Amino acid sequence: MNGAVIFDPLLPWPLVWALVVAALAFTGFALWRGLSGWWLRGLAAAAILAALANPSLQTEDRNPLSDIVVLVVDESASQRLSDRPGQIAEAIARVEAEIDALDNTELRIVRLGDGESNEGTLLMTALSEALAEVPRARLAGAILLTDGQLHDIERAPALPAPLHALLTGQQDDWDRRLLIRNAPAFAILGEEVTLTLRVEDQGAVPAEMGATTQVTVAIDGGEPQSYRVPLNEDLEVPVILDHAGRNVIQFSVAEEAGELTDRNNAAVVQINGVRDRLRVLLVSGEPHPGERTWRNLLKSDSSVDLVHFTILRPPDKHDGVPVTELSLIAFPTRELFLDKVDEFDLIIFDRYKRRGILPMIYLDNVREYVEEGGAVLIAAGPDFASADSIYRSPLSEILPAEPTARVIEEGFLPNVSDLGRRHPVTEGLKAEHGGDWGRWFRLIDLEATGGQVVMEGRDQRPLLVLDRVGEGRVALMASDHAWLWNRGFEGGGPQLELLRRLAHWMMKEPELEEEALTAEAEGQTMTITRRSLAEEGRSVEITRPDGETETVELQETSPGRFQATYEGPEIGLYRLVDEDLDNVIALGPSAPREFEETIASGAKLQEAVDATRGGILALNEGAPDIRTVREGRLAAGRGWIGMTPREAYLTADVTITPLAPAWAFLLLAAGLSIGAWLREGRR
Repeated sequence: MNGAVIFDPLLPWPLVWALVVAALAFTGFALWRGLSGWWLRGLAAAAILAALANPSLQTEDRNPLSDIVVLVVDESASQRLSDRPGQIAEAIARVEAEIDALDNTELRIVRLGDGESNEGTLLMTALSEALAEVPRARLAGAILLTDGQLHDIERAPALPAPLHALLTGQQDDWDRRLLIRNAPAFAILGEEVTLTLRVEDQGAVPAEMGATTQVTVAIDGGEPQSYRVPLNEDLEVPVILDHAGRNVIQFSVAEEAGELTDRNNAAVVQINGVRDRLRVLLVSGEPHPGERTWRNLLKSDSSVDLVHFTILRPPDKHDGVPVTELSLIAFPTRELFLDKVDEFDLIIFDRYKRRGILPMIYLDNVREYVEEGGAVLIAAGPDFASADSIYRSPLSEILPAEPTARVIEEGFLPNVSDLGRRHPVTEGLKAEHGGDWGRWFRLIDLEATGGQVVMEGRDQRPLLVLDRVGEGRVALMASDHAWLWNRGFEGGGPQLELLRRLAHWMMKEPELEEEALTAEAEGQTMTITRRSLAEEGRSVEITRPDGETETVELQETSPGRFQATYEGPEIGLYRLVDEDLDNVIALGPSAPREFEETIASGAKLQEAVDATRGGILALNEGAPDIRTVREGRLAAGRGWIGMTPREAYLTADVTITPLAPAWAFLLLAAGLSIGAWLREGRR
């Protein structure tokens, strides 16, 4: 039971206060006039005002509510190291027993495990969510059972009661970890890129540990190499990428006896190798409508350096114009085709024919350039079928088709061959341009001698033939009318996309390899893609981080593309092998955020705990006692922590009783008034 005096005025409060002011004024006036009954007059006015205020006694029937203590138990991965699970179990049992010993107090336990992603320990998030279900008026305190290594301290809630932390771990715990402090996502092929590496020890490191350790480096799962590096120092590691696309570099350090875990002894860096500038040499045999198409395509790519020459005045042209009056730039044939030919990634001959400008030795040098890894694209015009054809040169040894000397000047619809539907250069081209494609009106009749016919013209004659020669690549397009698509003739076609893919395939861009094995990771799931020109089913052998292997069958999702989804059982490096193709991919972080710091410490929690006058105690010194303390007092000491009783209650019933009837106030006021009159009358 609990009582209090309340007021329910008979008049509005502003009017009551106005009457109070008037009563004070009249009483003061009586005092100023020297009336001996002034005080009786004032008491009479007070009695009337009390009657108007209508005072009552409110009595509440209260049911007391229990105090609540919240215990957040950190069961993340780092809490499963060493003897910490045993410490957690003993601490929970001790807290439950201590809370049971307190009067009218209950315990609510919240358990925090590992998240779905690499977010670390979200301890304060778990505490905030638990407090959202507890009335603040009943919260007597909160206890965090943790190693103190959390990753969301900025989300610490404001508490009306003490916050305490009980730390797991031992005083002699120590751990060695490998960190990659700086690693770029992209790097230019052939250029040196620097990674910043650090191997450091944490905690109570044994005195016998040396100042250096052995670090092993493996690139793309290849043969590992070992290096001796100093401890607790940043180390700059120079790396040169040798292939485009994803390069996987794995660093690892051997586990030492006594350290907490080896889960942070490795790190994987994935760097995409890109070309700096792709140098392209475009030689146009004569001006024609398609010449501008090639130039616009190559100039629109900011990563391409284009050197373009158009032969406007061949040596056999005699028009009588003096050389001194010509403004043409001399064609530096020797410099381009002898001295600097190896500097180009792609050479395009656009409707070029033999005119004595390029001697046979220069064209033979181009042949050697292809065999050693270069690329040549020939966009054939009518001259390709003539006696002056560039085919009648050393280039015939590398070209995948020979002309029959026939030029078909009739309209035809370019079409993708059955093989072309599987080849990345022409795969899905129909989807790039809806509806039917526009016609072309010139086709150089070819007889394929090798390579892959990916596009066909009239009567299934070869239109685009691709081939690999030695280390290089060759492409032959048997028409110079691709520009009609660009002009939108009869609806046009995917001309820019076709030429872009063709140029990038010749420059060996990884995404356009016809035989490729790739994988993309999202968390613990990888999507495996096998691109192949073969029609038979494909399978991939997967080697897991623990050395075990398994075979995954791939399903054909589109012509030439086979895919499968694989759920990795553990984080780490996986190797994929299919025939002579292999690839490596890292699933999840090699050193999860949870294992970046494994030594128990209360440093991150100190500010939040101090704000509530709570305490941080180590469980290796024994589980603390729990006692009650008054609000605002220090709530922790040596071997004990305190909870603040809240004395919350639930009101079951309310009774209101007037202090006195109205007639009693009136009778009192009348008596006081008569007393004042009699006193003043006697005087």
